[in-house]
Amino acid sequence: MVEAAMAQAYTLRMEQEGAADAEDENEGKPAAPGASDAIVPFDNRIEVLILQHPQEQDRALGTARMTVRHFRHAILKVGLSWPSLSKILGRSIDPQRWAILYLGSAKVAALAPDREIVVLNRKGEPERNQDALLHDIEGVVLLDGNWSQAKALWWRNAWMLKCRRVVLGPSRPSRYGQLRREPRRDGLSTIEAAAMLVSRLENRPEIETALTASFEKFLAHHRAAQPDARKRGRVD
Repeated sequence: MVEAAMAQAYTLRMEQEGAADAEDENEGKPAAPGASDAIVPFDNRIEVLILQHPQEQDRALGTARMTVRHFRHAILKVGLSWPSLSKILGRSIDPQRWAILYLGSAKVAALAPDREIVVLNRKGEPERNQDALLHDIEGVVLLDGNWSQAKALWWRNAWMLKCRRVVLGPSRPSRYGQLRREPRRDGLSTIEAAAMLVSRLENRPEIETALTASFEKFLAHHRAAQPDARKRGRVD
């Protein structure tokens, strides 16, 4: 039921309190195995907001929780709709200074092959003054779920239209590989997208390095566990 899903929405926030408090706020669920141990969160300038579809929570390969553990200023919200960005963050916000990873068909390789992040207008065309617009970004919004779930979040939250739309042009496909296929070659996991966005916007390559290392460790743990799952007669 939609109503039940919305009633169960919760927030996972990483700030000065650190990762310990996040465990309590996430309904007692354990951290992703092999991924969150000894993580030292970055004191990020670009805030990270992850909006997760309720049906994505139990996926064994989800990376939203792992992502927020890497940042002091990050929020994970689970639900279907929210009144506004300001309501989510609990303070007045100019949505034009927040970027949302756009779900449209635009591809960076065709629009601006020399760039990794492109800001689009509502027609799906590159905005003028790309560097100036990206410099003004204060936070990023990521939609966590499969393709249809992410689109559902997009259509249920009209305030997203006020944010800056950005698309990514990664140099390689997602590290998920065959474990979880993306609908497009340039599709990334939530942690990969956050790593790319924040590291580029802050000009801090060490952010992408750290998040990528955690993701690779997480995937290695999952792949190593698959033979045991098969012996039990199931595979995640």
